[in-house]
Amino acid sequence: MRNLKPALTARMTALICRASIALLTTHIGCIAAQDPAASFPNKAITIIVPFAAGGNTDVKTRLVARQVADILKQPVVVDNRPGASGNIGMDLASKAAPDGYTIAMGSFGPLAVNPSIYPKLPFDPRSFAPIILLEKGPLVLVVPSDKPFRTVTDVVQAAKVKPNALSVANAGPGGAAHMAAELFEGIAGIEMIGVPFKGGGPASISLLAGQVDMMFEQTGSAMPSIRSGKIRPIAVTSSTRLPSFPDVPTFAEAGYPLVTVSNWMGYVAPKGTPSAILAKLQAAFAKAMEHPDVKERIVGQSNEFGGGTSAEFAAFIDSERAKWSRLIKDRGIKID
Repeated sequence: MRNLKPALTARMTALICRASIALLTTHIGCIAAQDPAASFPNKAITIIVPFAAGGNTDVKTRLVARQVADILKQPVVVDNRPGASGNIGMDLASKAAPDGYTIAMGSFGPLAVNPSIYPKLPFDPRSFAPIILLEKGPLVLVVPSDKPFRTVTDVVQAAKVKPNALSVANAGPGGAAHMAAELFEGIAGIEMIGVPFKGGGPASISLLAGQVDMMFEQTGSAMPSIRSGKIRPIAVTSSTRLPSFPDVPTFAEAGYPLVTVSNWMGYVAPKGTPSAILAKLQAAFAKAMEHPDVKERIVGQSNEFGGGTSAEFAAFIDSERAKWSRLIKDRGIKID
């Protein structure tokens, strides 16, 4: 009779191997199910921009998004949700699932100023987990070329001679231009008339038409009009002089070292997003920001390049919120 033992042994070995592979596959599947970060991302990521399409925040977000999509091998969609000084978009982002697939472009106004200037917010500004800082954008105080002011001292002296006579435009309540003017007035001991507009574009048009006396403007936006001689730069709100305006002094050099303002922005996720997913996002955005096209877009406009860790960005947001909260309280600034 033929010996069946070798055949049975081989068959049993094969069955055991198949069973082991099945068990291992099931085990790996269970681990992936228990740890979403292991397979993140496996679908499109949405970045909510709480401002209108075409602006500085939107343009830079889309530039970075293209690079992040290449790095993570998944689509990255930019969703513009403007309104209420950024509050509408940030409210939507704060209520998204904390899974890394919906994040937001957080910035100066919604995260640092709005919590103190609005009587009630639809979202908790602390309901976000910072990912990475993109940039810090200094402002430049500019006047129409036919105005007599050439220095900060000129502006201060004129404002003290006639309080509430000089007008200063801004791109909307609570924005960097508005808060820079309030900070300058408070420190210099002067009072001017703030003239709010619905965006930086309309404010700049009014400035060029000579309808207002001055404006704190983004350096990148002001650069063409400065170079054409239509407006004159008085001082910058950065801690050091800017490469694009080497002859324009800082407010510190003009005797007002506390007038430092940056219109910053960076990426945040809903609070509760797993730390491993936040780490993957931070690494992807950090790498995307180093792309030559992105870096040139940032520093080419005299902005300070961001980067750093999520913890550093969180600490920066906290310091900014405390700084502007004090000013808003001291100046009695409110938005009805």
